[in-house]
Amino acid sequence: MAATIPATLAGQIVDAIQTVVGSGPVGLHEPRFRGNEWIYVKECLDSTFVSSVGKFVDRFEAELAAYTGAKHAVAVVNGTAALHVALGLAGVQSGDEVLIPALTFVATANAVSYCGAIPHFVDSEERTLGVNPRALSEYLQVIAEVRNKQCVNIATGRVIRALVPMHAFGHPVDIDGVLAVARDFHLALVEDAAESLGSSVRGRHTGTFGLMGTLSFNGNKTVTTGGGGAIISNDSNLAKRAKHLTTTAKINHRWEYRHDEIGYNYRLPNINAALGCAQLEQLPDFLRAKRRLFARYSDVFAPLPMVRLIEEPKESHSNYWLQTLLLNESVAEQRDSILAATNDLGLMTRPAWTLMHRLVPYQRCPRMELCGAESLEGRLINLPSSAHLAMENAR
Repeated sequence: MAATIPATLAGQIVDAIQTVVGSGPVGLHEPRFRGNEWIYVKECLDSTFVSSVGKFVDRFEAELAAYTGAKHAVAVVNGTAALHVALGLAGVQSGDEVLIPALTFVATANAVSYCGAIPHFVDSEERTLGVNPRALSEYLQVIAEVRNKQCVNIATGRVIRALVPMHAFGHPVDIDGVLAVARDFHLALVEDAAESLGSSVRGRHTGTFGLMGTLSFNGNKTVTTGGGGAIISNDSNLAKRAKHLTTTAKINHRWEYRHDEIGYNYRLPNINAALGCAQLEQLPDFLRAKRRLFARYSDVFAPLPMVRLIEEPKESHSNYWLQTLLLNESVAEQRDSILAATNDLGLMTRPAWTLMHRLVPYQRCPRMELCGAESLEGRLINLPSSAHLAMENAR
């Protein structure tokens, strides 16, 4: 079928993808269950502990903490819930503003809104696809001032309470620059590491640099629990509060139902945690396969001067959750024709998310100039990225 496509950029990209993954249909990112998933889930079913109590929840949390190097991990129902609770624990209150990238999945903005706060959109840089700390610092010097160790938006009078960098497609942001902005402007730093399990900067895992980090284990992530997420932190008090709040703020007792504050029914079910434990056992293999897939894509796209495969930033180790192609500005208008050509052949490619300030619920939110994000939005294409496409025994 590829032979019928004209020798355009779209045709060249189709040929390159098929060289790596073969003919369609090929999904964007599919889970792989070749370990102990059936065994652990059956054990969970046999025990009848399939809900919010069971040994796999505790085991999953302990193994997550050990893997990421965080002192604590609290498993929850999804990454959005993790971010919602983390922001509240970071002090975000109704009426506050929270700095988040415009180039992110909508869950980041939604979690801010769940706190009654207002998303304040900031720009991203091409080098990392994440928050541009230099541009953000310059912006805040103009529109904000620090009063009594609080960053205040001069125009709105609202406190800018927190900064939420998101490690896009698994690539770490410029964490040193982001930490400097948070320090200089007295911002709580909560990392949205939903996509970056297995990514690190100078050997330190993403999500462990700020006050808290949040992870996602949705079905399309590197490791999945079906749904699921987690809060990771080195602060024991915050972790204890997170666990309490996400289990409906119930006070431990053998039979009484007492709740000492408004909590959330966000606890990860044991059956999902069982799946996650089996997946974590395979994470090193998944990550090695993803790096092999990146290398294969790099080889086939190298001869095409109008495109570039996004590579991990310097001093970083990316999980390559999604393999991402960046079009040159000169061919950006061909993005949709490339998406059409690939998807017509069953090769699932996807653009970046629609920028947050273009979405109806968030069109009136404050924002800085978003030149970088707007350019990236029109030029990014995510390629088929499942780990099994490059597993040693897959071909």
